[in-house]
Amino acid sequence: MSGPAVSAALVGRTEDVTVSLALLQNETGILPVPTCTVPSNETEDWILTVTPGVTLLVSASHNASCSAHLLIQVEIYANSSLAHNASENMTVIPNQVYQPLGPCPCDLTAGACDVRCCCDQECSSGSTELFRQSCFTGVFGGDVNPPFDQLCSAQTTRRVPDWFPLLCVQSPLVNSPFLGYFYHGAVSPKQDSAFETCLHTDLKDIADFGYKQGDPIMTVDKTYFTIPQVSLAGQCLRNAPVAFLQNFDVKCITDLEVHQEQDGILNAKIKNGLLGGIVTPKVIYEEAADLDKFITLTETLSNKGSAPRNVNLEEHYVFRWNNNTISEINVRIMRANIDAHQKGILTQRFTVKFLSYNSVSDKELSGNPGYQLGKPVRALNANRMNNATTLHLWQPAGRGLCTSATFMPILFGEDALSGCLLEVGINENCTQLRETAVERLDSLIQATHVAMRGNSDYSDPNDGWLEIIRVAAPDTGAGPSVSSTPGVCLGIPAQLSVRILISEAGAVEGIIQQEILAVETRSSPVDWQYQCGLTCEDKADLFPLSASVQFIKIPAQLPRPLTRFQASCTEHDCNRNEVCWPQLLYPLTRYYQGEPYSHCIAKGFLLVSFLVLAVFLSNPGTRICRAWNSSAI
Repeated sequence: MSGPAVSAALVGRTEDVTVSLALLQNETGILPVPTCTVPSNETEDWILTVTPGVTLLVSASHNASCSAHLLIQVEIYANSSLAHNASENMTVIPNQVYQPLGPCPCDLTAGACDVRCCCDQECSSGSTELFRQSCFTGVFGGDVNPPFDQLCSAQTTRRVPDWFPLLCVQSPLVNSPFLGYFYHGAVSPKQDSAFETCLHTDLKDIADFGYKQGDPIMTVDKTYFTIPQVSLAGQCLRNAPVAFLQNFDVKCITDLEVHQEQDGILNAKIKNGLLGGIVTPKVIYEEAADLDKFITLTETLSNKGSAPRNVNLEEHYVFRWNNNTISEINVRIMRANIDAHQKGILTQRFTVKFLSYNSVSDKELSGNPGYQLGKPVRALNANRMNNATTLHLWQPAGRGLCTSATFMPILFGEDALSGCLLEVGINENCTQLRETAVERLDSLIQATHVAMRGNSDYSDPNDGWLEIIRVAAPDTGAGPSVSSTPGVCLGIPAQLSVRILISEAGAVEGIIQQEILAVETRSSPVDWQYQCGLTCEDKADLFPLSASVQFIKIPAQLPRPLTRFQASCTEHDCNRNEVCWPQLLYPLTRYYQGEPYSHCIAKGFLLVSFLVLAVFLSNPGTRICRAWNSSAI
């Protein structure tokens, strides 16, 4: 209930039924089972005064046995009412780009004039004249459009420096940045200028001199090579560029009525990373036998004479790479013929995998020699024959149960958190629950060693393999198998944390190489208690398991200690001082990456020329010229 009164009705046979009301103090978090053995006077209306935290229990009993009960939680808020009739019309908020949302921030009273608020449209001209000289100023006053000091037209009546006409800003008063007051201008389509076209072309020529990890793969037409991918918001992006050395496996869901097949891979010519080099994809088509797992909610409209259409169900791309070039592209497309007018939901799968040019098996390198960001962490199990493995996290599906969860690899440099749910009952065996939780957590780390580098050899245990440090987990046999309190188990391992120490180990051809220094796994126990509602029934409860991965970057060598000058004088230390004089000319240094260095130099010389001209036109400049002329005479 959220108001001062609430009503309830008992449905069914109400003969010889006694209704009672009781107050419950919800202190322990578990409500007691309602009893109807205590008779009470039956009334139709109750008037009570309760305090916060009190729960009302209404019980209906027949012959001293409960037939129904109702739980009422009281949440009463401050009573507020409108002085006028509320309108059912929806308030339309205008687009702030073309219509200001708050043109008068000091207009606080509706239907009345606010004193000293000069922009209040409800003030008459006579009233405004009374406080015209004492209007509120600033953004939160009434003068929302004051001319700023750098405006050329605002400095005509004031005392201004001699250089002001050269360095003032010319802008109309309607184009004010205060509180969403935007310019009311005409909307016209954007036209690409010659400068933007040239700049756009320059950005696409980076593929002629080799790819770096994360660079978009380019075609000979100077366009991105695109494959459908899924954005962070879950939307399927049809024209998403493929990044060099970044694998992905995504599924896109579309409607067959609006789906348009784009099969331009046959004619695609892709730059291989060398000047003038081209690689053409090799495409293999396969026919799908079962369409039920790709197309759902199907409906076919009979239209005789319509030719069927081809739909790509899966597209698998394998890129062979060597250093910073692409040597080969193999594509496998699974397609099917469907009716031209068939309706339904289509689920497509797109995968991209980068393999080194000399790779002959699934034991793909994760870097050469250092790890590359986003590549799987390489691991091996020294206790079995096929020792190649990897570290995993859960990838829940459906209800998020551990029984239906799949695995995904731990990627280098990417912190992650995953989990799944175990179904347990109120009479759960604690020993069995501990063993099940430990088994689920151990299934993620089925390895004994981790590769220090991205190209460590699986067949050579001495080729940079680090033993995983396992912090002792709680004993699975600790504690009683059946707790004295039903629905309570202590010390259940439920959280697995994996910490990976990484560092920079030099550079190869100017590219920083990163390696793994150590890996530690640690499990943390929690106390589990069955969550009861109004009554404790033997229904399945959910026990969460979680696993987290954290990459910790440490310096390869200790930082150099501060000198005595740096420890005592912070005036020239840009990391400890707000004013950094060494960076006064930062836009003219090589550290500035906002635009090309040649543009910065040209703009710098142009600014210097303006400053020199301003000095000559100022009063000190004219005095120096007069003094120079007088001394010459």
